[in-house]
Amino acid sequence: MQDAVALFKSHFKHAPTHQVQAPGRLEVLANHTDYNNGLVMSVAVDKYIFIAASPRQDGKIELISTAFPTPEIFSVSDIQRNPAARWANYIKGVLVQLKQRGAHFTGFNAAIHSTVPMGAGMSSSAALEVATAMLMRRLHPFTLTDTGLGAAPQPDERGKLPPVNTTERMNFAKLCRAAENEFVGVPCGILDQVSSLFGKQAHVMEIDCASLTVGHAPLSGIAMVVCNSMVKHELVGGEYRELRENCESAARKLGAKFLRTVELKDVLAAKDKLTQREFECAHHVVSEIARVVAGERALRSDDMAQFGQYMFQSHESSRDFLKNSTKELDALVELARKHPACLGARLTGGGFGGATINMVKYHEVESFIAHMESGYEKATGIQMKPLVCQVVDGAN
Repeated sequence: MQDAVALFKSHFKHAPTHQVQAPGRLEVLANHTDYNNGLVMSVAVDKYIFIAASPRQDGKIELISTAFPTPEIFSVSDIQRNPAARWANYIKGVLVQLKQRGAHFTGFNAAIHSTVPMGAGMSSSAALEVATAMLMRRLHPFTLTDTGLGAAPQPDERGKLPPVNTTERMNFAKLCRAAENEFVGVPCGILDQVSSLFGKQAHVMEIDCASLTVGHAPLSGIAMVVCNSMVKHELVGGEYRELRENCESAARKLGAKFLRTVELKDVLAAKDKLTQREFECAHHVVSEIARVVAGERALRSDDMAQFGQYMFQSHESSRDFLKNSTKELDALVELARKHPACLGARLTGGGFGGATINMVKYHEVESFIAHMESGYEKATGIQMKPLVCQVVDGAN
């Protein structure tokens, strides 16, 4: 947070009145199952979007970022996309969604700093959306209901607002997903936003995207290590949309609204009715949801070795059926598989670049990191620094 506050003071010449943060996430098991109403296991991690802000009364909003040199300035009454500042669209999308729900707000100044690696599949975009929503609750207190806004929450004697409850957190997740779907133009599911809001320290989230419920299972004795392939992904492109369209069309041909309700035997039996890509996408999603069910059992039985095998299987399915892996991600997973301390590894996030998540025995992390650094550079010529992530609580 210090970098966001320092940037704010340097640019706006006074101290901010509000500070918020929202974590990035790692998708531990399941890939592209969320928009198929499926199951996902994820964690919130100690890489954050930080926002320092203060209100202003002239109806203007000025955004500055440590990652981008040019401020973005616009009016509350005229929120438009700016191709030269696409990073600001995630903030603008949230503001538009709040206005559609009846929120009234004046302008504000905000400084943003991120420790979430951009393009690594750790969802810096959702963290920015969630942090923006939390900031607006601080600036102009409101309760977010299923249909709009409720009565403003009352601060305590120190001026602190009550924490956001579970029901309202899910409403925040829905709002932020709508911002990314409708304003940014990425047809994502709700995984990233839920993960940033519902994280629990030292626990994996078990997210049911049909019922929109979240459970938690404890993690112990392992470290989450992220290996960034250094191949940047850009989900505003067509690959993500194409995968979703193939999943949806496969579901329709299989007589289902979502692939969540389809079994693998149904996919195999209907192969002739599907295009090759529909079959591949459906095969991956249906088998991936089954892996999450099995993974939950393994985790609750403290069988980390078996859970790690499901992670390896997940990557293989993404590689062979969904086809959203890359040669660099495959190289990282195969390197990880060769190290005895690694229980499981797979790509995390949308794919087409980004990073792998590796579940490693806690006391052998340094050896694993050295193995991955040297092996990846030898295999690809790319220098990469693995990142150890702590599992943390959700946004506040």
